[in-house]
Amino acid sequence: MKLHVVFLMASVLFSNAVLAAETESEYMAAKKAAETRYTEDRKLCADESTSSIRMQCLRDAKDEYNKALSKAKSERTQNSSSAVCAECGQVLSVDVVEKKGEGGPLGLIAGGVAGALLGHQVGGGTGKDIATLAGAAGGAYAGHEIEQRVKSAKTWRVAVRFDNGDEKTFDFDKDPGFSIGSKVRANNDSIVAR
Repeated sequence: MKLHVVFLMASVLFSNAVLAAETESEYMAAKKAAETRYTEDRKLCADESTSSIRMQCLRDAKDEYNKALSKAKSERTQNSSSAVCAECGQVLSVDVVEKKGEGGPLGLIAGGVAGALLGHQVGGGTGKDIATLAGAAGGAYAGHEIEQRVKSAKTWRVAVRFDNGDEKTFDFDKDPGFSIGSKVRANNDSIVAR
């Protein structure tokens, strides 16, 4: 694995861990504040004049405490789910791959005919026949190779690591303009810059 890929993966994992830690510490701070408020409210309720008012005060204080805890939990869940975007990621690598074209019968036939004509020009008698056959075979092979090279194409292969940890590779017919570290998001069966 290349060093820059390892560094990029480590930075993504670190940033997700920092977000999770910040979210958890914010939750713990909100929970502690709610507990402190609840303790103070109970002390105030104890000073009420009648038992029915004290009981109502305690119920109200407990309701407020539960609301504060519920809100803190909701914010923690919302913050932690927004920290990881399943369709968002970063480019790990961009490689240009030469995709070999397919040779068909046309290259074989054209190369064979050209090779046979050239081979027929060499020697005389049986040697001429052998040179013609060798020229045809060599020409057919050369024609096939030439056709493959003419039909070859470049493919840009882009490897992406998504924020949820998944890795996927995407192929493009032309340069997509991404570089290592580019921020991208999934779009149908491809990726786009974000």
